[in-house]
Amino acid sequence: MAKDSRLERLETWIEARIERAGLRPRDAAYVIASFWALAVVVFGVLQRIVDPKTFTSVWLGMWWALQTVTTVGYGDVVPDQATGKAIAAFLMLGGLSLIAVLTAAVTSGFVARAQRVRGDPVAQKLDVLAEELKAVRAELERLRSRIDTYRSD
Repeated sequence: MAKDSRLERLETWIEARIERAGLRPRDAAYVIASFWALAVVVFGVLQRIVDPKTFTSVWLGMWWALQTVTTVGYGDVVPDQATGKAIAAFLMLGGLSLIAVLTAAVTSGFVARAQRVRGDPVAQKLDVLAEELKAVRAELERLRSRIDTYRSD
C-alpha cells in the first residue's frame, strides 16, 4: 500500500514538473540514460542466467551488455543461446535510441544557446514583416483617404 502511495506521488511530481517547465531534451536524456544503465545491469544478470557456459560471471554479462548497448561490441563474448541473441537484439536497438537521444539533447542545447545569443531568426523575421505590414496598411489608408478626397471634389 505504501509503495502505491510513493509511486502515485512520484507520478504526480513528474506530471507537475513537465507541466511547469516542459520536458527538456536534457531531462529526456537523463531518463533514457538511467533506463539503459539499469538495463545493462538487468540484462547482464539475465544473460548470465540464460547462458552460464558463455557468461561465467554476472560481471562478464554486464560487460557484454554495456558493449552491446553502446554499440561497441568487441566480440570477445557472444551469446550462444537464442534467448541471449534476442536480448542482444533488444540491447542493440536500445543502444541506437540511446545514442540518438543523447545526440539530440546535446544538439538542442547548442541550438538553444545560439538562439539566446543571436536571437530567434524566425521571430526577428516576423517582427520585420509585421513592421512592413503596418507600413503597407498606413499607405493603403493614406491612398483611400486621397481617393475619398478626389471623389468628394
